[in-house]
Amino acid sequence: MPAAKPPIEIETATNPTLSVIWLHGLGADGNDFVPIIPELGLSKDTAIRFIFPNAPVIPVSINGGYRMPAWYDILTLDSNSRVIDEAGIIASRNVVRALITQENARGIPSERIVIAGFSQGGAIAYTTGLTHPLKLAGIIALSTYIPSATLIKTEFDAANQNTPIFAAHGRQDDVVSLSMGESARDSVQALGCPITWHTYHMAHSVNLEEIKAIGKWLVKRVNERN
Repeated sequence: MPAAKPPIEIETATNPTLSVIWLHGLGADGNDFVPIIPELGLSKDTAIRFIFPNAPVIPVSINGGYRMPAWYDILTLDSNSRVIDEAGIIASRNVVRALITQENARGIPSERIVIAGFSQGGAIAYTTGLTHPLKLAGIIALSTYIPSATLIKTEFDAANQNTPIFAAHGRQDDVVSLSMGESARDSVQALGCPITWHTYHMAHSVNLEEIKAIGKWLVKRVNERN
């Protein structure tokens, strides 16, 4: 996978005790979710390190091979399914795993790290979180789906059997259908994982109600003692 621009990092207070690795969607970049931080409703002493990686620029088949930031290639799609490049998913999972290792070296253990993502980034968040060999603090999966059920089935790690998951979807989403989000939710529930499911009156996007709910969920993760 080609090299990408370095991640963007923002700390909400000194000495962060929780790290959030937040992956953007197809065609966006690490700046995409930076503006939500002030909208999360965090208190001034809630110390979180947000890391916003940049996907590499690669040809994307569904867009005629046009090069754009993408966590993996999408070969075909319809309203309720995707055919994806599984090798690209594994490569992006490795990128996230390297960031987890980096945080470990900076004093943040894996059980204090949240993996978050929107759309294609959420697909990587699901995949990384559910197959990670060490317990994580949580997974945030927004307007997304599970890109490879086979990968999850064969590599699911019980270390994250009880890791809390915040999943949300727009009821009017015409890019990743609500049924794809529901299917991912059902798959996660079948694994026995604790998932909190939200739907909102919106299309393929986020809204303030959702962001506030994420903020409250993150505060719970900050206050947990693993």
